Order: sequence, then C-alpha cells, then structure tokens
Amino acid sequence: MLKKLIGCSFFLLLLAAPALAGNDEAPAWLRDAAAQSNPAYDADVPAVVLRREQNTTVGDDGRIVTTTYYAVRVLRREGREFARAVVPYLTDSSKVRDINAWVIRAGGTVKHFGSDYVTDAISDPNDVYNEVRVKVIPAADDADSGTVFGYQATVEERSIFGYDDWSFQDRLPTLVARYALTLPTGWRAQGIVFNHAKIDPTVTGTSYSWELDNLRPIEIEPASPEVTDIAPRLAVSYVPAQGATTTLKTFTNWTDVSRWLSELHDPQATVNDALATKAMQLTANAHTELQKIQAIARYVQGLQYISIDIGLGRGGGFRPHAATEVFAKSYGDCKDKANLMRAMLKAVGITAYTVVVYLGDPTYVREEWASPSQFNHCIVAVKVSDETQSPTVVQSPKLGRLLIFDATDDMTPVGDLPAPEQGSLALVVAGDNGSLMRMPVTPPDSNHMERQAEMTLNANGSITASVHERSIGQAAAGERRLFRKVSRPEYTQVIERWITRGASGANVTRIEPADGSADGRFSLDVDFSSPAYAQLMQNRLLVFKPVLVERSQSLLLTKSTRQHPVVLEPYALTETVHIKLPADFDVDELPDPLKLDTPFGSYTASYEVKGDQLVFTRTLTLHATTIPTDQYASVRSFFERILATEQTPVVLARR
Repeated sequence: MLKKLIGCSFFLLLLAAPALAGNDEAPAWLRDAAAQSNPAYDADVPAVVLRREQNTTVGDDGRIVTTTYYAVRVLRREGREFARAVVPYLTDSSKVRDINAWVIRAGGTVKHFGSDYVTDAISDPNDVYNEVRVKVIPAADDADSGTVFGYQATVEERSIFGYDDWSFQDRLPTLVARYALTLPTGWRAQGIVFNHAKIDPTVTGTSYSWELDNLRPIEIEPASPEVTDIAPRLAVSYVPAQGATTTLKTFTNWTDVSRWLSELHDPQATVNDALATKAMQLTANAHTELQKIQAIARYVQGLQYISIDIGLGRGGGFRPHAATEVFAKSYGDCKDKANLMRAMLKAVGITAYTVVVYLGDPTYVREEWASPSQFNHCIVAVKVSDETQSPTVVQSPKLGRLLIFDATDDMTPVGDLPAPEQGSLALVVAGDNGSLMRMPVTPPDSNHMERQAEMTLNANGSITASVHERSIGQAAAGERRLFRKVSRPEYTQVIERWITRGASGANVTRIEPADGSADGRFSLDVDFSSPAYAQLMQNRLLVFKPVLVERSQSLLLTKSTRQHPVVLEPYALTETVHIKLPADFDVDELPDPLKLDTPFGSYTASYEVKGDQLVFTRTLTLHATTIPTDQYASVRSFFERILATEQTPVVLARR
C-alpha cells in the first residue's frame, strides 16, 4: 500500500505479480493464467495482461501485507519490455518479503527468476536521498512473441494512513483485474471506483473483493485524456470497528485533510533575520504588491531542485524542511520551495498558503474521496488585494483573492500556471479555512503567439525569408522549455528541421532566440533561403503555398472514429506573411478565404494583394475544452478544413 508521496517528482510504479514455486516450475495461478486465450487485438497492441491482482491484509496494529500477482502475454516483439517486475518499498517502514518471477515460453518451457536476478535501486535517480526504492526483475531478454511473464511479490509495511488506491489497468488490455482486501474483525471498507460504472464488491465477513474482466486496450490518440482519466481505478478507505484504537489515519472531509497538512507545513514556514533580510533586499525596488511577489518568486524558482525524502512512512513525504534550512542550503523540492516562498512573503507582510495538486492529469483528483494521497506536488496561493490583476487569481469563499503560482516550474513566471495544473482540483492548505478549489485556466489570449514573416519570391522559385515569433504564457513556456532543455547545437537542429519541413532544402542563416522569462515572454527570429520554394511550371506559372512554416499547435485527426474525448488547451495564434512577388508575375489564383467559428475554437485565413505584395493572414483560437466522442466529427472537420486551406497553393502567372 505504498502511496504517492509529495515530492514534486513522482515515479510511476507498476504493481503486479506471481507466487512461489520451486526450481523452474511455474505456480498454479500462473499456469492457469497462461492457459487463458485472449481476443484478437489490433496489430499495435504489444501485450495483454492475463491477471492483475492485489491482495491486501490490514492488521489492527497498522501493519499491512500486500501480495501482488501479475501475468502478461507478449503479443508482439515490441511487447518484451512488459516482461519486467517492479516492486516499490520504503527503507524506513516497509520490506519486500519475497519476489519471484517466471517466463513460460511458447513451447511450454519455464524459467524461474529468483533472488539472484533481483536488482535494488533508488526509485528516482534525480533525488539526493529517497527512501522509496524498487526491487526489479528484468526478463525482456528471455521474452518474445507468445511468451507469458508473471511475477509474485509480497510487501510488508507500516503505514500512517487507512486507505489505498489501485488501478485496474494501464494501457494494455486486461483479462482479469482484482483487488482483494481483508480487514480486522469489526472493521469495514468503503470503496469508490473512478472512470467506470459503480462496482459492488463481493463481501465475506471483513473480506472484500472488487473485480473487472475483459478490459479493452486504451488506445493512444492525439490530444486524448491521460490514462489516469480513462483506466478504471479504485479508492478504498478502512473504517475501524466502533471504539477500536488504531494508528491508521483517515479523513472524513477536505477540511480534515487541510488541518492535518497545516500541522505539517505551518510550523516549517519559519523566518530568521537572514531570511527576512534577504526578502527585504529582493523587494527593495518593488513598488506594488505584484512586484514584491514576482521578486521573491524569481529567487525561489532559481534555487536548485533537490529532493531529500526521509521518514516517508511516517508522513515525511508531506512535511517540508524548515524554510530557514532551505534558505541556508539554497536547494529543496517542491514542498520546500513552496514553504520558503511562504516564509519570505511573510517577511514582507504578504500572506501565502501551501496548495497541494496532482501534477500530470488535471482530472485526477476527485472531490468525493478526501485523501492527501491524491496529490503529488506543492504550489503556492498568495493572498492578494484588488490591485493585483492576473488570470491566475481565484476567489476563495473564506480566504479571498488568491494568486496561484508554481514556485518549482522555472519555465512559468508569476501570472501564469503550468498547463498540467490548470483546471485541476487542488487543496488550499489553510487549517479550518482550507478547501478544495478549481485551479485557474488561463484564456487563449494569455497563451498567444504572434508570428510575422517576410518572404521575397524570385522568378525562378527561390526565396529569401525571415520569421519573427513573439510568444507569451504557456505558448512561451513551451518554446522556453525546448530552448533550455537541449544544447545550442541541438536547438539549432530543431529549428532547421522546422524550417525545412515547410521550405525544402532551406539554408538557415540566422537563429536568434530570446528568453524573456521574467515577464513570461519568448521570441525567436529566423532568416533563411530556399532554392526551390515555388514550382515553376512551363516557365509561365509559379505555384507555392503562402503558409511559410507550420503551426506548432497542428492537430492531425486522421481516424474516422475516436475512442476517447479530444482535449484542447487554450492557445491563440496570429500570423501575417508578407510575400513580395516577382516583377514579371501577377496573381492568377488565390485560395478561398476561410472563417470557422465553433464552441471550442475559431480560425480565419485571408489573402490580399497590395501592390507588389501578397499578404496572407491566419488566426487560430482554441479554448480549454474536452470534446466528447459523439462530437468528434465536428472537431475533426474543423482541423481538416484548416489543413486543406493551408495546403492550397497560390498560382502566379507571368505577364
């Protein structure tokens, strides 16, 4: 029952397994699983899970024993990677009693993987110290099409929480998925299933079992929801017997969770003279409330991200280090950075609160299950007056206006919020006044790219051109992330490939990026030439596309049907291309202008001849929207019509 522990980076763990057998004999449960036939799947499905089961036994003393059974059949050679056992544990509060794996080859021979094959590693190599470790048995080299891999593992732990959550599948199709729970006498369980119709457990005394069968594969589709928003998953709370004494903590509502987290966070927001002096220095030239917040935010974001997680099994994964300690050492993880920012703001008279959020899927947190295990990341809510205006301000019924900010993401300044956090449910940690709140969603014009391009077209079809991009918000954050995460030569190659996709054989002569991270901006200027951008036909016609470079937000929806909704993020593009025409040519044919207006977005494309220039203008606006599958035809048509327009050429005729 190892839970997600707050620390900003998170490790996605595969739980599944088999049971002990001597020598190379496969256990009965694995032989039974291997004997199952599976339906025919599409050619891109690499493997099928035959059995995915977790059996959990809870003791009165808080000791929890979990046995996992997992079996997978490799369908394609690409599916060998799934022949791998990964079992997490905490060095401080849990241990892996046993772990064994087997491979049953297509011909029936069996190979057993015992302790000699087990490797032990830290769960996140980026952490300086982390008590979450994993025992791994890799068997991909022994697997091939038709192979069945299975493993069984038993983990014993002492937890502080009286709940568990479990996923019935990942992307792979799953024939049998079962979660079984045994509680002490007099106890009972409360379970909620997400992403699926209600499942009533089979109950015998204090034993519970939830099961789903024949789950279809979760297809990878462009702009689809995260797997965690699609795959069925179970949340279980343990309810002790009347009058029973237990160390396992449960929560009845979100205010309870807020109180508990406040007890962990508030005492750590300490201020000493050195920290207060630094905060005053940072804000010395700030004239407004927002400028003070920005100055401190830039400092905290600039600190090195280092995670040192100790005492996770006792709640240490939720408790930040003291702000004075983080300040002195100049590093920390997300909860440390959020806590330091609170302390520094407090030193200049501004109140702020910790906010816990799930990073990776805006739909992951569910209001009906009050549990801190739904979160994996810490950000900040800063109490602001009416003078501070920002698209990331939300209104709390009890706390007033709150500016939401991620002190860890150095790609996103104050006034913006990383896209995966926008629109998610998050808990503002403020004792009795804390509450679950919907995080802000920035409008399209806050995530805007403006592109200006100039192109000189010559009579032989060659061009010289310049492209100038100016981005803000998450449009800028995406450009900034690319620029910072790769070397300059690699960045140059990315830009060159982008240009040559629109202008074959292009020679790029200048690439000039400018990272205006302080105010959330990014700019890029590119100069290039192409020897044959336009096609010269019969020495009389010049044919070319007015779209010089592709949109970064291109969405290709090629399939006629859709398994999952289409998820759009807020974005806006305005582009103007000035094309100087060759002296001896006139415009003969222009594409038809296009104007689309839908609930989820709008688009325009227009063409105008001004003297010796052709001016092409296009705009695109997308709203934060989830479009259900029964409306897929409308969104597919929207992007298909855009694509058709942008691929339609202009024709010039020689005079």
